[in-house]
Amino acid sequence: MWADPTFWVILGVLAVALVGIGVGLTLRSRGLRELERAERERAITDAAVRPAEPPVYDGELVAEPEAPVGPTVDAPEAASTRMARLRRRLASSNNALARALGDLLSSSRLDADVWDDFEATLIGSDLGVGPTTELVDNLRRELAIDGVDDPARAGRVLHSELVKLVDPSLDRTLNDTGADGLPAVVLVVGVNGTGKTTTVGKLARVLVAEGKTVLLGAADTFRAAAADQLQTWGDRVGVDTIRGAEGADPASVAFEAVNAGVERGVDVVLIDTAGRLHNKANLMDELGKIRRVISRRAPVTECLLLLDATTGQNGLVQARVFNDVTDVTGIVLSKLDGSAKGGIVVQVQRELGVPVKFIGLGEGVDDLAPFTAEGFVDGLLGQ
Repeated sequence: MWADPTFWVILGVLAVALVGIGVGLTLRSRGLRELERAERERAITDAAVRPAEPPVYDGELVAEPEAPVGPTVDAPEAASTRMARLRRRLASSNNALARALGDLLSSSRLDADVWDDFEATLIGSDLGVGPTTELVDNLRRELAIDGVDDPARAGRVLHSELVKLVDPSLDRTLNDTGADGLPAVVLVVGVNGTGKTTTVGKLARVLVAEGKTVLLGAADTFRAAAADQLQTWGDRVGVDTIRGAEGADPASVAFEAVNAGVERGVDVVLIDTAGRLHNKANLMDELGKIRRVISRRAPVTECLLLLDATTGQNGLVQARVFNDVTDVTGIVLSKLDGSAKGGIVVQVQRELGVPVKFIGLGEGVDDLAPFTAEGFVDGLLGQ
């Protein structure tokens, strides 16, 4: 067989055929790959020029992925409804002044002992000797004839005298309008632990509810969490916060906040400051510096002193020192429920000649409201 020429011829033919088949398969595979690549390129080109169509799955539109959700922005409670709610809370509190007024109206007859007890309770409620004497004298004169046999009349007399004592003539509006197109600048000051940062956040909510654009300045650079806390308050009502590095110069941060407020054209810039002891001269001098530096860019339209109403007479001492340094234009009284005695409202106004402009009666985000003499007295009398 190996010597047969025919065998070798057949074998050669088979070999050539196998080689041809291999080459053909290789060329075919290469051609298919080239064709697939051309199809892909054509598909990419078509997609680039063809308008995008909604994805379809089994004939139904597939939901597009949702856009990232930003911080939730609260809708602050309107200022007009806050005082009504806070008035109810004041009426239900264990306030010493409210309790003294209720005891007087519930007396069957007004003899010397009743008036003595009433006077002592008023003085103990932080009303002060002068305002107490004035109120008792006026009430004794008005009620001398009928006493409290007519409770309705006695209540009206008491309401009228209290409103006069709290002084409705004082201008309690917040000066939130700047001059010459500049933003109003509100500086909030007070001693350690009175809740300034929280109050600034709550005040921002009041202003936002009134339709104002607000910018916050975190000038409390000594307390590590103060700027974060203030920014959280701002985020909740959609308000930006200007802050500096921890330990930065507070006056510099305050200036940058006011400067940003001017450039952005906001209505109000609220400046939070570090708590400081009123008997530390160097810290009080720094507070004066903050005000001076701010005024280079825009005038300070309000300087609000935050007082804890539970501190009583000590709060008056604080108020005097802060007023000397920063020219306080308004008082914010916090914690005017529970152990607060109520009379501090009258005494601090008379001591400084400065009105109480805001009142706080709780820890809720909207538990700060513009103060009115009538609303405060209504709360004390449970009306």
